[in-house]
Amino acid sequence: MKKGLIALAFGGLAIGMTEFTMMGILPDIAKDLSVKDTDAAHFIALYALGVVVGAPTLVMFTSKFSPKKVLLFLMLLFFIFNGLFAILPDFKTLSVARFISGLPHGAFFGVGSVVAAKLADKGKEAQAIAFMFTGMTIANLAGVPLGTYIGHHYTWRITYIIIAFLGLVTFLAILFWLPKTETRGNTSMLSQLSFFKTIKAWLLIAIISIGTGGLFAWISYIAPMSINVSKVPADNIPYIMILVGTGMFFGNILGGKLSDSISPTKAAILCLSSMVVCLIIVYFTAHINIMAYIMAFITGLVAFTIGSPLQMMLIRNAQGAETLAASAGQASFNIGNTLGAYLGGIPIIIGYSYNTSVLMGAGMAMTGALLSFVFLKKFNISQKM
Repeated sequence: MKKGLIALAFGGLAIGMTEFTMMGILPDIAKDLSVKDTDAAHFIALYALGVVVGAPTLVMFTSKFSPKKVLLFLMLLFFIFNGLFAILPDFKTLSVARFISGLPHGAFFGVGSVVAAKLADKGKEAQAIAFMFTGMTIANLAGVPLGTYIGHHYTWRITYIIIAFLGLVTFLAILFWLPKTETRGNTSMLSQLSFFKTIKAWLLIAIISIGTGGLFAWISYIAPMSINVSKVPADNIPYIMILVGTGMFFGNILGGKLSDSISPTKAAILCLSSMVVCLIIVYFTAHINIMAYIMAFITGLVAFTIGSPLQMMLIRNAQGAETLAASAGQASFNIGNTLGAYLGGIPIIIGYSYNTSVLMGAGMAMTGALLSFVFLKKFNISQKM
């Protein structure tokens, strides 16, 4: 395995931990800062906003530099502001640090996806991208539970010191292991932005923003659904999340292999359609205790197959703006996060059972699959390289 890909995977681990650990230690942060849980939840929204803002802007403004230098800059930014988030004293300064710590997220995966594809052997580009995202799945499998445990039993600030340290490790791994790569050409900002004048670009953004919302409509409410519908003991929720993380780990690898085997667009259609079936099964079996454990693994696996195919669709359909497109995909993924959580919560607010959130998710995944089919028919270019 190329050391450069391992360096990128370290980045995925660090970014995955800073994004998802927040959910587990939110009450601890709220208590420490003497604010409400709903106020502390602003840290989640601020990070997501940072991803959406930083993904396209940082990629455009660093386009004249080599990918290696850009990745080093992004991880330095990550290290500094996650470190500041661990030590700053009050809610306002922490909010600023949290927003800025989200800026490198999308740009790192955007630049990293293109670099990973170039490092890969021919015909295995999607698998190389999947390897980079393996870091994020390991974060969900092991890093997030560990960070949550430390936050609960010691202090959340130690958790974010560890996360900042992982950013420094990634910086050093990129410095020593990632080979020098060419600058991304002399493509102007306006030339890169012209990609977003095309129907193709907005169709891809819609596929990601809506289709991946199916995952978040499910996972945002998995704890209350497991406790209130499946009657899983509250103490067993960490086991549910470990099963989800394990499924994501294997699903990410499977998605890369599928994308390289049958083309990214066809893989996206298959993965999103499978997600629809899976979420419907969750809805009808949610009242069966043992199925909560089984479907946690299966749904995590199916849901995370989609990452690599979508990244490859963006890279292969944005000639001259590949990195910007890949980073915009990460911004769209965070839009899917927001949409899925919001739409999944509507039937619950109205008064329906917690498992109805997955029906909203199934509808979003189905819409993503249909849009992917439209994309395949409308832009029937050679998908395999």
